[in-house]
Amino acid sequence: MSTTIDETLLNNVLRFQCEEITGAIVYAKLAKKSKDTHNAAVLADMAEAERHHYAFWKSISGQEVAPSRGRIMFFTLLAQVLGLTFALKLLEKGEKVTAADYARVASIHPGAEKLGEEEEQHENALLDMIDEERLLYVGSIVLGLNDALVELTGTLAGLTFAFQKGALVAISGIITGMAAALSMAASNYLASKAEDDPRAKKAAFYTGGAYLITVILLVLPYVIMPQTGFWIYVSLGITLLIAVGIIAGFNFYVSVAKGQDFKPRFLEMAGISLGVAFFSFLVGLLVRAVFGAE
Repeated sequence: MSTTIDETLLNNVLRFQCEEITGAIVYAKLAKKSKDTHNAAVLADMAEAERHHYAFWKSISGQEVAPSRGRIMFFTLLAQVLGLTFALKLLEKGEKVTAADYARVASIHPGAEKLGEEEEQHENALLDMIDEERLLYVGSIVLGLNDALVELTGTLAGLTFAFQKGALVAISGIITGMAAALSMAASNYLASKAEDDPRAKKAAFYTGGAYLITVILLVLPYVIMPQTGFWIYVSLGITLLIAVGIIAGFNFYVSVAKGQDFKPRFLEMAGISLGVAFFSFLVGLLVRAVFGAE
């Protein structure tokens, strides 16, 4: 280790070492678990690249650093649950080692700045090579998710004000949601089939599945909360919060996995869903007044 390195820089270097060796172990574990030979090879290359980074920082610190076992377990599990691309990009997003950090040690390690730029480009290129099936169906998931959120939040809001009984709202929501999920899946299948898309069946499955899961989550408050009075409006409030949570969660997933901006996508989906729900409040009140629904 050079005698010119200060304590702050040393602490940063040790932190970088921990991040790099942690990433290397995560990639190596995922490579062994991957059934796709292409993805396994890419992950093995990424693990080797991270070990190279670790060796670079170790040449400056002169110390060995242990990996973060908690992060290894977390990201390995995350990849199994939410997909390889999402977990890897979130891991890389969390790493604080950039080309600028390499540049800061250029005086100690000649060529560090160039090395940092090359390594960053190499990592991004490897990440882009990951081939994951579920990302091919993001459009189908968006179709099911968005339609369910817009239609069901509006429907449940209107029924809440029209009927003011949780059981009636829940039954009506489930029947409407089930029919709409099957209709959306069928429509997506027929549209994809008309374009000779070989993935038509899977696209329909993702659309219908996303719709159905959203229906269950949105109707759930009306099932578990008390059925009448003030509580019916509490159920509606919880349903709207769940809708916003689903929108936020899905858009965060897409923003990480596909490198898109989170805020504009979230605001657009949330604005449409909540706007339709508010309009449906008014329709529900009108229906109740005109037809005397009690």
